[in-house]
Amino acid sequence: MSSTGSGERVRSVSAGGRTIRTSVRAGTDDGVPPLLLVNGIGASLEVLQPFVDALDRRRTVIRFDVPGVGGSPAPVVPYNLATFSVVLARTLDRLGFGGPVDVLGLSWGGGLAQHFAAQHRARCRRLVLTATGTGSLMVPASPRVLARMLTPRRHRDPDYARSIAGEIYGGTMRTEPERAARAPHAATRLGPRRGYYFQLAASTGWSSLPFLQLIRQPTLVLAGDDDPIVPVVNARIMARLLPRATLHVYRGGHIALITEAPELAPVVEGFLDG
Repeated sequence: MSSTGSGERVRSVSAGGRTIRTSVRAGTDDGVPPLLLVNGIGASLEVLQPFVDALDRRRTVIRFDVPGVGGSPAPVVPYNLATFSVVLARTLDRLGFGGPVDVLGLSWGGGLAQHFAAQHRARCRRLVLTATGTGSLMVPASPRVLARMLTPRRHRDPDYARSIAGEIYGGTMRTEPERAARAPHAATRLGPRRGYYFQLAASTGWSSLPFLQLIRQPTLVLAGDDDPIVPVVNARIMARLLPRATLHVYRGGHIALITEAPELAPVVEGFLDG
């Protein structure tokens, strides 16, 4: 076990046959439900640090690396969102969080968060879906943007990330691409390249449309009005189909939760606090 300068406890746990690197920032108020953060594709838990830092210290925050990303070993066999949702529940158990948690999923992580909320209803109190959609049955990004997403290069090459930032992330990255280059590289850990492809394959062919009505938790759908990866129309569709959804459209792009965390953290916390 190790700790960070911000007081998080970082350790690896074994759950469901997987070894998962986790981070827990203990909150100061046990009466506030813990918040589980589910990251985007190819990003280690460090990438979410700006958002964690912007959250009130009274809230416990849990993060993890999916297999093959960051500090979690690459999987021996492939996984999908349904099987990994079970691993995620067992990971929470191993960390001592056997009760309900709030769950926030960003981008790819929003798919896993949706599956977790439907598959483990008693474990998810409230749900936040950020810059995400319903999977294979959604309004897609442009072919050019999708092609950029098929490779982990933007996570490994800051110059390349800078050159495509505006095109794929939108929002303030169109005028400040250097911030997008820093976001995935500042303190992140890189796993083997095949971890990215395992993660990509895990959601291939998956869609939440058939079971959105089963997600009964209060849900905040958070979307940018300039998101090339997940066009905002997807958020509007999800908000109409989810039984208890609140839609919040912010001015910005795909990774504003990280690059503009001080502006979005209060929106998330206001919803979680009800």
